Amino acid sequence: MERTLVIMKPDTVQRGLVGEILTRFEKVGLKIVGIKMVSPDYDHYHHHYENISQMASRRGQKALDVTLELMQSGPVIAVVLEGIEAVELVRKMAGTTEPKAALPGTIRGDYAHISLNHANNRGIGIANIIHASGNLEEAKQELEHWFSSDEIFDYETVHEKFTQPHKDKD
Repeated sequence: MERTLVIMKPDTVQRGLVGEILTRFEKVGLKIVGIKMVSPDYDHYHHHYENISQMASRRGQKALDVTLELMQSGPVIAVVLEGIEAVELVRKMAGTTEPKAALPGTIRGDYAHISLNHANNRGIGIANIIHASGNLEEAKQELEHWFSSDEIFDYETVHEKFTQPHKDKD
């Protein structure tokens, strides 16, 4: 089973959308194995967005700066989701990074409609609801950065009974 990181950004927490979004992940069979509300400092976010995601080299220093400012505007909910091909599934459900371009039915398409152009013209970070790990390697690094091993739990869900091979009882 794969694990991936989702961060409900400050705009999500402030709008009261956390429960609705978590429900969407649970309804497709993803399992919450870690969750916490936190207000990380600049250094924590800088490590996440630059050392792991390399945002400045991909999108420029200005994009990194406005993202770090946006992320520090309020608490976030960090979630570890587990499931079959969880990284790819969560990315698909999230929709494209720019909410304006995200398809209806995706999280960003349904809950955010700001464009990159609008955000860039105002010098603000794009309020795009969630962060989702970009690939399996990034997910592993992000999970180690956000969660200690004692904050991640192992338990069986009803969904797992239908997706796992049956174990023979002796």
